Amino acid sequence: MAATTQAKAPKGGHKYQAVRAYLADLIVSELAVGDAVPSERVLTEKFGVSRMTVRQALDALVADGVLQREQGRGTFVAPQHTDFEMRLTTFGEEARRRGMVPGTQVLESGTTPAGRLVAEALGCGEDELMHYVERLRFADGTPMGVERAWVPVHLAPDLLDDGVPDSLYDALKVRGHAPTWGEDTILAAEATAKELALLAMNGGRAVLRAHRRTFSDDGACMYSQMCYRGDRYSVVVPLREARPTIVPRVQPDADDTADGADA
Repeated sequence: MAATTQAKAPKGGHKYQAVRAYLADLIVSELAVGDAVPSERVLTEKFGVSRMTVRQALDALVADGVLQREQGRGTFVAPQHTDFEMRLTTFGEEARRRGMVPGTQVLESGTTPAGRLVAEALGCGEDELMHYVERLRFADGTPMGVERAWVPVHLAPDLLDDGVPDSLYDALKVRGHAPTWGEDTILAAEATAKELALLAMNGGRAVLRAHRRTFSDDGACMYSQMCYRGDRYSVVVPLREARPTIVPRVQPDADDTADGADA
């Protein structure tokens, strides 16, 4: 009979935590991306626990994005999940801040009328000319997102004269329209067939879509759409302590002031 390792769970914890801790250590010290982890049967025998307990530990690591299941094959070490903090920075700046090497492939660029959606976002006419750029974004050589951006031509007529700038934000800054603030709308969605191919998504179709309006001191200066692959990307949203809302005092009407004076 095979020997059984009766690993102890943390004091006050559940048995699955010992299995999870063992798997986490195994992933860090011995396994690489794409390697299989021990089967449920092996883990059940090793720890002397039920298969349900083992499955709970595996489920937790799958939920954390550390492991991924492939139907009919087993459970494997997942590619590193990339967290980006939503800030008014470029994709390249965020990637480098996380210790990753950014890359870009320009898919399309040119000039086009704004159209209804862009016009509504930037508060302009539908016929106003826009610089349009579509790029595939990489982190450490892995395709992470497809970016589409529109910049009003009148703000930077020569924006694309020498090709697409490495940073549209920097290009606007040197032309006197430095981005100072923005707002993102984030949606969960399914990738299109084109996005699936560009992002090399062989598994699920889940993506995150971020629609951003960017403003300079002079007004709206860019509208962009980013499609991030859901299996490799998560969003970090900084939070701070809630503070009392400051509401300006209501100024009394002139008539009310006059009535008060008469009283």
